[in-house]
Amino acid sequence: MATREHFSSRLGFLLIAAGCAIGLGNVWRFPYIVGQYGGAIFVLIYVFFLVAFGLPLLMMELAVGRASRRSLALSFEELAPKGTKWHLNKYWMISGNYVLMSFYSVITGWMLYYCVKGFTGEFGVNADAAKAGEAFGHMLSSPSDMLMNMLAVVAVAFGVCALGLRKGVERVTKPLMIVLFGLLIFLALRSFTLEGFSAGIEYYLKPDISKITNGGISRVIEVLSAAMAQAFFTLSIGIGAIQIFGTYMNSKQTLASEGLSILALDTTVALLSGLVIFPACFTYAVEPGQGPGLIFVTLVSVFSHMENGAIWGGFFFMFMLFAALSTLIAVFENIIAISMELFTTSRRRAVLGNFVVILIIALPCVFGFNHLSFIHPLGGESSILDLEDFIISYNILPFGALVYAAFVTWRTGWGYENFLKECNTGSGIKMPAWGVNYYRYIVPVVIFLLIMNCYYSVFFS
Repeated sequence: MATREHFSSRLGFLLIAAGCAIGLGNVWRFPYIVGQYGGAIFVLIYVFFLVAFGLPLLMMELAVGRASRRSLALSFEELAPKGTKWHLNKYWMISGNYVLMSFYSVITGWMLYYCVKGFTGEFGVNADAAKAGEAFGHMLSSPSDMLMNMLAVVAVAFGVCALGLRKGVERVTKPLMIVLFGLLIFLALRSFTLEGFSAGIEYYLKPDISKITNGGISRVIEVLSAAMAQAFFTLSIGIGAIQIFGTYMNSKQTLASEGLSILALDTTVALLSGLVIFPACFTYAVEPGQGPGLIFVTLVSVFSHMENGAIWGGFFFMFMLFAALSTLIAVFENIIAISMELFTTSRRRAVLGNFVVILIIALPCVFGFNHLSFIHPLGGESSILDLEDFIISYNILPFGALVYAAFVTWRTGWGYENFLKECNTGSGIKMPAWGVNYYRYIVPVVIFLLIMNCYYSVFFS
């Protein structure tokens, strides 16, 4: 097997690994649930879960990757004791990458569509929410529009990966992430000039314990579950997407140090996104808690009412596009590495083959909003995208995290001593040996409780 590439710098690793974690969930879901669940109090709860449970899971994937120098395709075989069956888990975990990309590539195409519309002034002037909603509905009803934009972003992402780790992924993603942070800071500073800045920040970050206590113990459980879910799912642990970058990193830093750096970058983007969104909402008197509609309907209307709204709207959706594209490139790199190892093929063939596969499996999501809109797989008004999101977010990701937790702590797996040694290799923060029971019992129990709560929220609430 050819010698594995390595990142040319620590900054390259941190920005690219953070780019895998930073995605659309940070940008529109995190600010919304912070405001809904108590502002600054929720942020503190979220950070606790991120460090207490997200960090251990992040280190597990990085440790497996760095120790094995293999992707999910061969890492279990490399590290597991002979005769064990851990490698059988890889097949359904690998499938999670494809399920995720089957709809994430489509949504990334939406960002490109709206970025172009923003800069070309197609948001119009003083457009109300109804008109913005019609424009969003028109895009969803047009398979050709969605296909063209999805094809463009997928081609760009695979094109980057085709050039290799240093010449492609690192060379492109590093400046992409720097521009992403620059755009975010630029947009956040712009928010300070809006009339609704104070009201927006108060809604967003002012501690409001009543949003947690009103409703009794059930409300408290709901808030804790929301914080825990956001902490877990923002990192996309369970499908090897973070592991692959562990295979490319050096051993100069401990994994706790690298993991905390990644979490800090991820959380910074999430927090700053709220500084962009909420002041705009309160300036133009719109309801901030609207999920996808907040981005594609309400904010489009807001930008149309702003002076130089085409520019601000274009920059905002460019930021959204870069956030989505960074995740797309990261997961595609994982898919390509898996294919190269699993089928012993070249990077070029892996890119071409997976390019075709992604285009095909994205079609149900595209047609789910038009030709197949009569299909409601989860009942109500659910779409095919909702089903795909349910499969990956509520099943493959958390169960994949359980597999990693068991693999690195059980004696029949890789074992905690080996995991601890790999984590503490290098300079920086060291993990204590006495944490074995925390990793072996508490982390898996919390993941299991999260899975049960997710199922309850989907089928019984």
